[in-house]
Amino acid sequence: NMKFLNLFGRLKSIVIGMVHVKALPGTPLNNLAVAEITEAACREAELYSDAGIDGLIIENMHDLPYTTTAGPEVYATMTAVCTAVRQTCPTLPIGAQILTAANREALAVALASGLDFIRAEGFVFSHVADEGLLNACAGDLLRYRKQIGAEHIQIFTDIKKKHSSHALTSDVSVAETAKAAEFFLSDGVILTGTATGIQADPEDLREVGQAVRIPVLIGSGVTHENVEHYLEASAMIIGSYFKKGGFWANSVDPERVRKFMGKMNKLRTTAGSG
Repeated sequence: NMKFLNLFGRLKSIVIGMVHVKALPGTPLNNLAVAEITEAACREAELYSDAGIDGLIIENMHDLPYTTTAGPEVYATMTAVCTAVRQTCPTLPIGAQILTAANREALAVALASGLDFIRAEGFVFSHVADEGLLNACAGDLLRYRKQIGAEHIQIFTDIKKKHSSHALTSDVSVAETAKAAEFFLSDGVILTGTATGIQADPEDLREVGQAVRIPVLIGSGVTHENVEHYLEASAMIIGSYFKKGGFWANSVDPERVRKFMGKMNKLRTTAGSG
């Protein structure tokens, strides 16, 4: 996959750290001015970068409870934050995710901020999430990307996503879902556990890896202890484990990132992957 290789410089075992932006204006937990929110995100990005991370995703995880109808203040502030982080880490691959399922908005923010990719929810197969019904969006989203001239921005898509019920699609396996995403031109699929910090099933990774030719990313639950199970993944997106005490809402712990990247670099060397 050339697009992935060109962005990350290798096809396997990429490590992407999460920058969880403090609660944005208008959300129940917001207590900081935009300048302070931006500064905190840049500081975390810098810690990650110094500790040798391969890439970042900037996400509004503190905007609890999530909604599918966030106001313009959320997207405007995310643009300000993403632009500042991009300036702080000019060469690092950086993506955005805006909750919930604000995939078009995330693309617009990424385009305006000079980011490289987005993480999208609800790409194929509708599902019931804790914040409501998320409808499949591939057709509209990829047309929108084309229309705004953002085709250089990759779209990595969640399948069988965490914090959701999949009773509606229980007769569709995770491998079939991945194939559907590939058929609908996803740039890569993301596998998660059942909730934030819960590990994805290594067996799912094996199955999906055999079913599709696009990159397969792991989106939750990777730790220093279990990373060996996920080396075949194109990338591991890590939030909780890189935070103090391993809890997503805490600040980034550079020591944890450094230790993890140290282990990864050893494993990559022994695996001999370019």
